[in-house]
Amino acid sequence: MADVKSVFTVLAVVSAAGLVGACRSSREPAQAPLTVRVDSGSVRGIVKGGSRQFLGIPYAEPPTGALRWTLPRKPRPWSGVRAAGRPGNDCTQGTQGSRQPSGEDCLYVNVTTPREHHGGLPVMVWWHGGGFTQGSGREYDAVRLATEGKAVVVTVNYRLGIFGYLGLPWLPGSGDFGFADQISALQWARRNASAFGGDPRNVTVFGQSAGGMSVCALLTSPAAKGLISKAIVSSGSCRLRWPAGGLFPGAPADRPYVPLAQGQSDGSAAAKELGCGGEKALACLRREPVADLLPHSDSFADHLAYGTDLLPRDPAAALRAGAFTNIPVIVGGTRDEARAFVGGALKYDSKLITSETYPRLLRRAFGSSADKVAARYPLSRYPSAGLAWAAVLTDESWACSTLAGARDLAARTTVYSYEFADENAPNVNGLRIPGLPQGAAHASDLPYLFDLGGRDLLVTRDRKELARTMVGYWSAFARSGDPNHRGAPSWRPGTAPLSLAPGAIRTVDAAAEHNCGFWETTTR
Repeated sequence: MADVKSVFTVLAVVSAAGLVGACRSSREPAQAPLTVRVDSGSVRGIVKGGSRQFLGIPYAEPPTGALRWTLPRKPRPWSGVRAAGRPGNDCTQGTQGSRQPSGEDCLYVNVTTPREHHGGLPVMVWWHGGGFTQGSGREYDAVRLATEGKAVVVTVNYRLGIFGYLGLPWLPGSGDFGFADQISALQWARRNASAFGGDPRNVTVFGQSAGGMSVCALLTSPAAKGLISKAIVSSGSCRLRWPAGGLFPGAPADRPYVPLAQGQSDGSAAAKELGCGGEKALACLRREPVADLLPHSDSFADHLAYGTDLLPRDPAAALRAGAFTNIPVIVGGTRDEARAFVGGALKYDSKLITSETYPRLLRRAFGSSADKVAARYPLSRYPSAGLAWAAVLTDESWACSTLAGARDLAARTTVYSYEFADENAPNVNGLRIPGLPQGAAHASDLPYLFDLGGRDLLVTRDRKELARTMVGYWSAFARSGDPNHRGAPSWRPGTAPLSLAPGAIRTVDAAAEHNCGFWETTTR
């Protein structure tokens, strides 16, 4: 989580600012206030480096008790000044070693701005990843992005797993509660941008993985019109799809989105397992303790429902048909996306992906096309079966799907494509598997924009330089819709991605590098 300065440090900084203020030169910029008023009440933030942070601000009522599985409502106003120096609870999820409290009372945002007073800054609203079952906004410390990029950055918590994506017949909002939270946080940011020095007419939504899939879905939602002016989709194209075994050996084929009928069927099945079947299923489920519901959360991964008011069409079909909000978009991913998922499987069981199992994995994933895929990706070309399988999945499931989605967007709006390609990027997934270097794996681009958990993971000069360039691209795009900025290599609009690697930022033919022509003629 974002580190919070001690009381003594904050007092020292504030006191020093007060002393200097008495004799400040007229040329020095004014310091922005630490107490601001949002539409629900006043909040007092903290100083961190050259930034102000306002942490744990509620953007909706807690979805607890009778409000569990209801659409978000505006928070109740408070009196006095609310302390905003610590993030709120993460939304309920499996711990996976995290010590941060989680709970249903979790609909909070964290706002980071430059310490100096500015007006009319671009507003950037971040939706985190985590497979729709994990993660939180507090993990993404946005000090660098806010101060170097001169932007107001808002990181968001949203309901996860069964709490965010449960569907039941006749339940308003079925399958979309987490998505509705994300949209509600965007609306909050727009209403309150001015209080933090932001321009409410210039809001960019950006996200990675599940967050990116949600951003892409939003482009096809009626709710997007007039709400956002730009979008950045990272490792989350609407076109993403995984073959059988593509996310984990033995798992079925999957996509980020499901039709409402499937979401409701899956929700009814979960309710029955919990002893809550029949007409009173919802009332029964609302009485269930969190501890009994949580084991069912993973069943609602990649379970954002369409055929609903918020998401009328399958986002992939809407993208192909051109039925999306026409705003500038950055879209891309990492060069070695699937190595993270393959590494996770091998960490769980090293025998799942071997030279012996590789042919079986191909047959299950691609059926009659398995031999054709094996000839294109022979084991003899790779140091390990894990690398071979990761190359197959990266190309077919991630890279080529992302490029196809970029083409859909570029047919009707301005698109800037990228591929993060630092082969020595920080190993953010903590995977150290023999024969499977992580390279530019899924999520390895995140430390270049955020200090994950409040830590700067970029220990070399060339990585820090790449991070400054990327922050410059992202913030310039949020400001004007064009990521180009002084001193950075030119980024041309279109579907040919800009490869982002230390000392090697250049346009590449990613379609050729990822064999997309081959995959266009290969059926599962």
